[in-house]
Amino acid sequence: MFIKILLTIIFLCVTVAVGIYSRKQASSVEGFVLGGRAVGPWLTAFAFGTSYFSAVVFVGYAGQFGWKYGMSASWIGIGNAIIGSLLAWLVLGRRTKAMTQHIQSRTMPDFFGTRYTDEWLRVTASIIAFVFLIPYTAGVYMGISKLFEMGFGIPYEYCAMIMAILTAVYVILGGYKATAINDFIQGIIMLFGITTIIFVVLNQQGGLVEAYHKMLEVAPNADDLANDKAGLYANFQPHDFASWFGPNVMSLLGVVVLTSLGTWGLPQMVGKFYSITDEAAIRRGTIISTIFAFVIAGGCYFLGGFGRLYVSSAFNPERGKFVYDNIVPTMLESLPDILIALVVLLVLSASMSTLASLVLTSSSTMTLDLIYRDKKSLAGEVETGQIDDQVADKIEHRKVIIMRVLIVFFIAISLMIALNPPQFIAQLMGISWGALAGAFLAPFMLGLYWKGVTRAAVWACFAWGVGLTVVNMMTGNAILNPIDCGAVAMVGGFVVVFLVSLLTPKMNKQTVDQIFECYKK
Repeated sequence: MFIKILLTIIFLCVTVAVGIYSRKQASSVEGFVLGGRAVGPWLTAFAFGTSYFSAVVFVGYAGQFGWKYGMSASWIGIGNAIIGSLLAWLVLGRRTKAMTQHIQSRTMPDFFGTRYTDEWLRVTASIIAFVFLIPYTAGVYMGISKLFEMGFGIPYEYCAMIMAILTAVYVILGGYKATAINDFIQGIIMLFGITTIIFVVLNQQGGLVEAYHKMLEVAPNADDLANDKAGLYANFQPHDFASWFGPNVMSLLGVVVLTSLGTWGLPQMVGKFYSITDEAAIRRGTIISTIFAFVIAGGCYFLGGFGRLYVSSAFNPERGKFVYDNIVPTMLESLPDILIALVVLLVLSASMSTLASLVLTSSSTMTLDLIYRDKKSLAGEVETGQIDDQVADKIEHRKVIIMRVLIVFFIAISLMIALNPPQFIAQLMGISWGALAGAFLAPFMLGLYWKGVTRAAVWACFAWGVGLTVVNMMTGNAILNPIDCGAVAMVGGFVVVFLVSLLTPKMNKQTVDQIFECYKK
């Protein structure tokens, strides 16, 4: 216990120290939100990866999907690396950086408002982002608290509150730069932690080959079959949990789409491309981010795929209603204290980096896109003599203060949900990713490439992504389970935007051509 407490205290002290170190660079809006648009490839790549993979992946997704699909769950991690990281950087990185800098966009809602010249799109997008980032944040709290409860014996509620306070401290102090530096430190811990844990856990089963042979003998139990409303095991064959594609390849594909393609439409992920320094940094960041995702995501799902070899509490109501979320903690309970401390630091690193990104995205969106919606450049007003430097500094300072206040507000709301959470972590994530990426992905990506996207198409996609997710949630997931619903919302958004754009009035050609001028440089 002494080792676990000591390592955790050192980690938290370093985290807060980084916030203090970065506070001078967080005095302006550009510095607080985007790090001055001068963040290098290593920090950006690690910020992207650590925001992507949190305790939700390690505890919630790896446990639930490893249990459902066995060793084939590793494909989810591979999909995260190739689609969610490599292709996301290749398709979105350069164009996002160029266009957002050209139109002076600081947030994703700001992009919609400026790219499509509609202030109400900006307002609506900011509300959607704020509302649906809350269940995402609650899921992160739940994931880390499960591990803290296992490692330290501290009740779940206290773990969630402690993590909320510490995250708020360093984000409020240092803004995006503090977040990026801490993400780099936390990413190194995650890389070392996941490789060590996989080796030790498999060694407990006699090594990889022996663990594989044990998985060949595993079959769904009575509880699996009784709760299999989606028909996941309807055509189960012997050895499916050790096969390449598991018991249901289409269901597995839905999870890959949700967890991989979803990053393309999440404000806190796309925002990383706003802040990177230049095109050369984007190329290097692409490689770094992809390797990071292969190790972290691939390792998490690979580990979770062996969950059935342990005496799991997945369907034991005495262990609490979040039964899937107990699988990974159960796998790790027998580890030595030093490794338990490493696991706690691993998940704490993943979770705090994701939380920091979420709260910073939410507060900046609410401040810049709802409270201050004036697109005039303060620098331009100073240059033309409309206001002086002192007034401009006061306005900037006021915006940063409001963002810091909203960080506290956002954390408080998400903490209340985390203390009274619905169902499983993975379902919270399905709701959040489905609504956000279903609404934002298609109009954002197509808006970077296609001049023909119309305002009506963007509105239609907002209604599609949010509407499908909310209706499905209100009907008790009667239409689709939250994971498949999220995947359908994302892919269907492209059809909605394309068809509506063909049938509705086009935007002013001169305005659109001016926006796309950035790609000629």
